[in-house]
Amino acid sequence: MSKVWTGETELLLLLIPVVLGELALKVAALVSLSRAERVRGGSKLLWALGILLINLFGSLAWFLFGRDDRPA
Repeated sequence: MSKVWTGETELLLLLIPVVLGELALKVAALVSLSRAERVRGGSKLLWALGILLINLFGSLAWFLFGRDDRPA
């Protein structure tokens, strides 16, 4: 029994940095979205839903495809 519990504990300890990293990326994406004047491919509401509901890929998609950095 202790080996199984130890394995589960090790797995949890490995997952904690991954979960914290994903959470930090989500927060950074939402802050970036809130500060953006314009977005590509939809509205800010759609991007916020994508960031929140599509785990890692929603945040990455925002940084790669959603920001509109062109001068106004």
